[in-house]
Amino acid sequence: MTVLAARGVARSFGSRVALEPTDVSLAAGEVVALVGPNGAGKSTLLAILAGALEPSEGTVERPDRVGWVPQRAAHYGRLTALENLRLFAALERVPPARADELAREFELPAETRASSLSVGNRQRLDVALALLSSPHVLLLDEPTSSLDPAQRERVWRIARSVAEDGGAVLVATHHWEELADLADRTLELVEGRLT
Repeated sequence: MTVLAARGVARSFGSRVALEPTDVSLAAGEVVALVGPNGAGKSTLLAILAGALEPSEGTVERPDRVGWVPQRAAHYGRLTALENLRLFAALERVPPARADELAREFELPAETRASSLSVGNRQRLDVALALLSSPHVLLLDEPTSSLDPAQRERVWRIARSVAEDGGAVLVATHHWEELADLADRTLELVEGRLT
């Protein structure tokens, strides 16, 4: 069963084409790796799939609950880790207990301002934020680039769990070797075009 489908999505920024018309579908139960060099359009594609960026053309059918971890910070630096989680929980109409649970699960320094967290802890906070609504689709853009091995393993375990629960996961990464045993299939994006 398809849980997310993009048909002919493309994106230009002025005269620069970042993403050629592209079809992507994610099926329930799968983890898909999206690989390609810097500037290939991976982050643009994930932002479109998440609904954070409108495509210049094409359409996306997505479920109500999509979790997205962009490359750039997705939290407020002036709030603590727990305040961020509780704020986004309220916005998504998720019980505050879910925010507290994720703060514990990701071993976040709950009372520390996000701007004062280490790079790895900020990345863990963003992953926790993406999981607040128990998403059907999880979109991860270089989610482990600043994480230690134990935290990387946690992210991959969570990704597999989302898939096993009938959801789908798309991971954009330069580190294909990390996903060799996890991904069910691989998509390669080069110069804005799936190959």
